[in-house]
Amino acid sequence: MESNENRAFAKLVREQRSNIYTVCYMFSNDEDEVNDLFQEVLIHLWNGFSSFQGKSSIGTWVYRVALNTCISVDRKKKKMGKKVELDMNLNLFEDNDSDTRQIKQLYDRIHQLGPIDRAIVLLWLDNLSYEEIGAIIGISTKNVSVKLVRIREQLKNTK
Repeated sequence: MESNENRAFAKLVREQRSNIYTVCYMFSNDEDEVNDLFQEVLIHLWNGFSSFQGKSSIGTWVYRVALNTCISVDRKKKKMGKKVELDMNLNLFEDNDSDTRQIKQLYDRIHQLGPIDRAIVLLWLDNLSYEEIGAIIGISTKNVSVKLVRIREQLKNTK
């Protein structure tokens, strides 16, 4: 028999799946790595689920856990150094229309940002208010505004 906590967690995952996946995608464009990040986020969410106190919205909490998990994994990955890719001559995501190319170009530029700046852009693209972004990242609303101006300039100058 499924417990109320299990049902509530399953509902949370269904409702927040898209947001979690988006955060994971901002930290990798490799499908397997994104899926691994997604699983890691789910583990952290499950471990903290029973202790969530409701001091913020559930969506804010999920974003914070997802971002912190992805940033932590990203840091560990950088400490370990580059991995060697195996070329399987297969790209399931290859699409050559102009919209896809533009979106890919934007994501490539965003991936060049540091983890915190990447997180801020992700939340901004998800139409969160500066107040919500600040609450998730742990910075002031004014600092969010300043960082977004700097990030926009950096993205304009990135090739």
